[in-house]
Amino acid sequence: HVQLVESGGSSVQAGGSLRLSCVISGYTKIDYSLAWFRQVPGKEREAVAALDVDGDTAYADFVKGRFTISIDKAKHTLYLQMNSLKPEDTAMYYCAASFLRVTAIEALDAEADFGYWGRGTQVTVS
Repeated sequence: HVQLVESGGSSVQAGGSLRLSCVISGYTKIDYSLAWFRQVPGKEREAVAALDVDGDTAYADFVKGRFTISIDKAKHTLYLQMNSLKPEDTAMYYCAASFLRVTAIEALDAEADFGYWGRGTQVTVS
């Protein structure tokens, strides 16, 4: 089993930056895919960025060039660096893990393959 706990969400002005963290516990030999998703009330959850077991990354078009996903395996922590934030980035952000061999690109359209989820951290951009 994997437990995921997100932090780092906050209120920030447009153009600002935030770094989200997701601490991984339980099975910490990180040989599985990880991703960040986000959801706005009343809308479907959407993939933001993904990182696969080969270290490849993939991003949704709406965050390319602004967000960066990374991992510190020694600290068992997944990060999402968010720059040039826009009001439309306002959402609850979740990290998720998949033990299926999902590539980073596949992960952006494979939410159902992610079986482990954190509780989320709120990002508000005004």
